[in-house]
Order: sequence, then structure tokens, then C-alpha cells
Amino acid sequence: MVPLSRVTMNEIAQAAGVSRSTVSFVLNNVQGMRIGAETQRRILEVARELNYVPNSAATRLAGGRIGTIALVMRRSQHQVMADRFLAQLLLGISSAVKEQGFHILIEPLDPADPEATYGNLVRSRRADGLIVWGPRTDDQEIGRLRDEGFPIAVIGRLPEDHIPTISIDNVTAARRAVEHLRDLGHIRIACITEAPLDYRSSSDRLEGYRLALEEGGIPFDPALVRHADFTDEGGTRAMTELLALEPRPTAVFAGSDVVALGALGAIRATQTLRVPDDIALVGFGDIPLVEYIVPPLTTMRIPAYALGFVAGEMLVRMITEKDAIVGSVVMQAELVIRASCGAGVPPPSNLPAKG
Repeated sequence: MVPLSRVTMNEIAQAAGVSRSTVSFVLNNVQGMRIGAETQRRILEVARELNYVPNSAATRLAGGRIGTIALVMRRSQHQVMADRFLAQLLLGISSAVKEQGFHILIEPLDPADPEATYGNLVRSRRADGLIVWGPRTDDQEIGRLRDEGFPIAVIGRLPEDHIPTISIDNVTAARRAVEHLRDLGHIRIACITEAPLDYRSSSDRLEGYRLALEEGGIPFDPALVRHADFTDEGGTRAMTELLALEPRPTAVFAGSDVVALGALGAIRATQTLRVPDDIALVGFGDIPLVEYIVPPLTTMRIPAYALGFVAGEMLVRMITEKDAIVGSVVMQAELVIRASCGAGVPPPSNLPAKG
């Protein structure tokens, strides 16, 4: 019999013929992952056969560690407070790290503050490792710290391929959202990115928007694109500008649900336009609130808890296991159709004729 303390998720994965991440999802009952019932059954059966039990003692903090990981965001405090996605993400991270005795430090790094750097956080010995959420494409400091051996996991994408990342396929997800609006008959479709384009998620979602237009034979019009700043206020400003266009857009893809809520507020403020009768609206994220607004928001559902869980587990492995081999993970978003897009309702009467 294999000793209890020696049974690892890697051994279970090898015996079950699946990846270590899949084993972790099943044994930790992570919701929102598309793992077949037969695969789940096989993993649980192998775990029982190997007498696997969670072994917190094996990964207790070693000497020299302070027991804290930092969730770091390149955003102002106001932008962080506006992002309702954070709670789900944080819960996933916490679930992955708490058994190992780690605590979480939330650290916004204001892009406008030159003193707010990852390096300062590391040098101050306030964290054993960093989870960087939504980095900018020009964030070269992440690569330097990783090259120096400091444990870092990134939620998002980076140009470097040697840094472990956990990301959503934003291009495919955005393309699916805009395809849905296109399939409903819309041609003049606007896009409000959730942030400036030096954030990779924004540029990827804009690329998905472009591709969906191109595949539908709709020319890309830069006048229909606006950029928000992670906040609902940014969405309101962007939507107000779009409503001033002639002709105005008949549909809007927003790069986040928070931005979509701001856009909805701007549309309501006209007191003459309604969603979805006059303008269809699709968001991105599926934060809990959007199911209950009027009208309920069509959106791309991100597995936020799973993103956080995988990031937390990756980082703990890098901190606690010498020479841990940690790859990158890409997850898919799911289109959730609700009333705001007008599915099943004829498009607005002011749609331009095709051809």
C-alpha cells in the first residue's frame, strides 16, 4: 500500500490518465468546470484505491516564509472597488490556499503612481508569491521577477510564454457575443472595451469583436469603438458618446458587466431609448447582479471561482514544491442569453438594410 503522506495528485492523475488540474478540480469540487461524469468517477475511484487524503501537514509553511500571498492588480483603488468580479475570484483563491496555511493580501497598484511596483512589494517581504490579475501588455517587471525565481502566477495573458498564466479565451468569447448580436440581425454594433488597449484582455476582446464583424461581412468602423476604465462611470461616458452618433448603434458589446451597467444607465438617461427595444446590450463576466437587473443582462459567463482556484493552487505549488513544473491554463466563457439582447424579438426598426 502506498503510504498516505506520499500519495499526490500527480500520482492520481497518472493512474487515471488525466491532467493534474482535472484531478484537483474533481477532488476539490470546483464548480463550473466541464468534466464528464465518467472522468469524475474514475478520478474518485483511483483516489480511493490509493488511499488519498488531503495532507495539509505535508505542505505546512517552511522556515523563512511569512504565510501570505498577494493578489495584485494594476488598477487604482476606485477601479478595484468598482469591479464586482473580484469577490468570486477571491473566493476561489482563498479556497485553494487556506488549507496550506496561507493568507491573502489584496494590493492595488495604481498605474499613475511610479512608486507602486511589484518589486517594492517583493522587496518589502510582504508576500511569499504574487498572483497578478489583469496585467498590462507592457508590464515587463513581471518577467524580470519571474526570471529571478520569485513565484508568480498571472490571471490573464502576457507576451512571455515562460510565466504560468490562467486565462479566458477572450478572443473566442468576444467573437461569440458579437456573433449572437449579428445573428439577431444587427449590423451597426458598437464595442466598449472594459479598459484601455494596453490591457491584454481589452485588446483580445476588441479583436474578437473585429473578427465577428469580418466574418459577417460587416466593415469595422473605429467610430463605433470606445474604451472604458473598469468602472460603470466609464461605461456611461462611452455610451453617451455612442448615442450621439448618427446613425446611432443598434447594439452594443461591452467588455465587462460593470461597463455594461454604466452603458445601460446612459441609455435609460435618454428617457426615450429602451433596452432591448431600441438598443441590444451584451456584457462580459456574468457577475451575480446582472441576472436581476431590468432587463436581465445577456453576457459571457466567466468561471471566476475556477480562475481564482487554479491561480491559488499554481502559486502554492511554486512556493512549496522545489522545481515545480507549472504550465498555463486556458478556460472558455459561456454565452448566457437573457432579455437585454432582444433574442426572439425583431431588431429595431432603424437597422440599415443589408447589401
